[in-house]
Amino acid sequence: MPLSTQPYKGARDFYPEDKRVLNKVFSNWRSICLSFGYEEYDAPILEPAELFAAKSGEELVNEQSYAFKDRGDRIVMLRPEMTPSVARLVAGRRQELALPIRWFSIPSCWRYERPQKGRGREFYQLNVDLFGVEGLAAEIEMLQIVDSLMAKFKAKKEMYDIHINSRILMNYIMGDWLGLDPVEQKTIARLIDRMHKLPGPEFKGLIEASIAPSLREQGAAERLLNVLQAKSMVDLPSELLLNEGAKTLLKLIKICSDLGIVNVKFDITLMRGLDYYTDFVFEVFDNDPDNNRSMFGGGRYDGLVGLFGVEPVSTIGFAISDVVLMEFLKSHELVPELSTETEVYIISIGETYEHALKVSSELREMGVNVAFDITNRKTEKQLKSAIKKNIGYTLFVGEQEAENERYKLRDLQASTEETYSLQRIVSIIKDHRKI
Repeated sequence: MPLSTQPYKGARDFYPEDKRVLNKVFSNWRSICLSFGYEEYDAPILEPAELFAAKSGEELVNEQSYAFKDRGDRIVMLRPEMTPSVARLVAGRRQELALPIRWFSIPSCWRYERPQKGRGREFYQLNVDLFGVEGLAAEIEMLQIVDSLMAKFKAKKEMYDIHINSRILMNYIMGDWLGLDPVEQKTIARLIDRMHKLPGPEFKGLIEASIAPSLREQGAAERLLNVLQAKSMVDLPSELLLNEGAKTLLKLIKICSDLGIVNVKFDITLMRGLDYYTDFVFEVFDNDPDNNRSMFGGGRYDGLVGLFGVEPVSTIGFAISDVVLMEFLKSHELVPELSTETEVYIISIGETYEHALKVSSELREMGVNVAFDITNRKTEKQLKSAIKKNIGYTLFVGEQEAENERYKLRDLQASTEETYSLQRIVSIIKDHRKI
């Protein structure tokens, strides 16, 4: 039985045309992060399982992880996300690192879940984290970076919205305002995180079942369900607007609007499922009706570094995967159109191999990407290869060209051909790059 040509389920092959797009995504991510003063880091793809068990939540560890025993009988995990790893790195040099710390990474991650549109088991992910800033300026910087990232891919603001919420506000609503105990709060927080995936009656029933009978009789479930219908902050009861979390969100929305980030919206149902978030959370939603979904997000996780036994540090960050970004770019026809990086295809005619080899080396030294057809096939077949590879130019090296050191350069797009010196050919190709 022949071996399958298909990749592992939920993982992907990247043929050159796919890899070009992926590299462009990485380049855009990297350029925006660098423009905000962030530095790139990395960490091992394998981590001890307890790192995620303590910091990422039970669902991620028990249901969505690739965990196994190594030969030392240790339980290790293919990283499902990067946040616990970066917290470990910062904790490891807590006293040496100068605050604020601005770091980013573009690692591969793995999650064992059902592959579907916008979600795979293997994915690349941009992670952006800011350590050491307590005030609202950190939240503003995160949303500025998000805005710049989306603009880098030519996305218009009407194509997506940035939903924001506050864990401090939600904890106040469930604790002080409704009187729920910590167990009830945790259960209901997880239900709210799944709210839009459940039928309305089922969600209502689960909320009521999660609240003690005495509090249900006092109307706690009804009050919670009513407040979850709020479409903006003005829809909240006035007493909730006095909460510090609510005040912060109001101020954040105004500052973002003043900066031109006008698509920031309050979303009381936004919780984000990971346990380590402590206050501000956000998610970016695609507004295309055919892909109307949360694409990525993040928030504040001030307590995570302190779990490693060092002094805590204020932290905020977010992550976006290449898989969900590509669905957004496809739905809005924003996928970059990229051709091969090879700029010239050299075709040797007759007994000119050594001279053509010399020409290819000289062109590379002058900064041109060159493919030299060394198959010794007929000229027509070599030319067909250049066309099929979508290379812009062919350069013919025959005996006359070798003697005169002037070469026929054919523009395969314009179907024109002229004879030039190598220096002129280099100039033409570099000018073409700017088009």
